[in-house]
This record gives sequence, structure tokens and C-alpha cells, in this order.
Amino acid sequence: MLELIRDVCGPYYLHIKFIHLIAVMAWSWSTAVAYTSFLKPAYIKWKRNPDNDIWKERRNWAFEQFDRGVVIEHVAFPLLLLSGALLYIIGNWNLEFKWLVLKLCIIAAVFIPMELFDYYLSHMGGNKFHIKKSGDTQRYERFIQHHWLFFRITTPLIGIFMPLVIFIAVTKPTWL
Repeated sequence: MLELIRDVCGPYYLHIKFIHLIAVMAWSWSTAVAYTSFLKPAYIKWKRNPDNDIWKERRNWAFEQFDRGVVIEHVAFPLLLLSGALLYIIGNWNLEFKWLVLKLCIIAAVFIPMELFDYYLSHMGGNKFHIKKSGDTQRYERFIQHHWLFFRITTPLIGIFMPLVIFIAVTKPTWL
């Protein structure tokens, strides 16, 4: 099966690598502007004025729009995993490349669990728009707070590990 994949996809290695890089960019940056420019300021303004209905409505709107916009990120992530696996197979990479092992460990330990939780918060049980439609205001507020806590935890992780993974992938350091 691996030989068939290598034979069929091998001539397209650079095309797959291009798709992988586009997916990495879309995944890593698609929500950064929305988070820093809209979501974070709206949440902080509401936090300073929790009884102000206008700030609360802006916060809620920002979270609901974020849930909709994060679709780009959540399509890109499986695409980058799939293209990465194809690159591994057709590029004849192996686990003797220590830089690759480190990259894969970060992806498995940090990014995959983070994304699974993010999928849940934005599209499944934690989707704010759907919770709001259900009329369950306590659950809505609880998931706003869960999502905010998620951002507080993951933002530094992304800030550290995303550049590190890109650095490792590009430079393929031999000192590892």
C-alpha cells in the first residue's frame, strides 16, 4: 500500500508540500486577527463592565462570529495532517531524523489535543450560536467562559510551539 502511495503521489511531492504549507499558514494564522482584534478586546471590555448589556452583546457576537470563522482553521488542520503524512510516506522520511521526531511529538502532544478541544468548543457541544438558540443562558455563559479559558491557555502555547515547529521543519537542525 505504501509503495502504491509513493508511486502515485511521488511525482507530486512539491505540490503536496505546497498544499501542506498553505494549510499550515491557514491553520496557524486564520484566527489570529479575529482573536486579537475582535474577540479579546470585546471580552476585556465586557469583563471591566460586566453589567453593561452593550459590551456583553458585543462579547457574545464576537464569540459567535469566531465560531463561524474558525471553520477555515478547522478545515486546514486535517489537510495539513494528511499532506504531512503523504510527505512522510513519499519523501522516504523516517524516525531517524530527530528534528522530525521532535516536530511530530509537538504535533501529537500539543496541537492535536488542542484542536480536538477547539472543534468541540466551536462546532459541536460548545457552539455558542446553537446554545443561544436553545435558550439555555447558563450553558451559553458557561461555554463563553470555557472558550475564554481555552484561549488563555492555548495562546501562549501557539506563540511558542508554532514558530518552533516551523523553525524545525525549515532548518531541519542537525544538532538534535
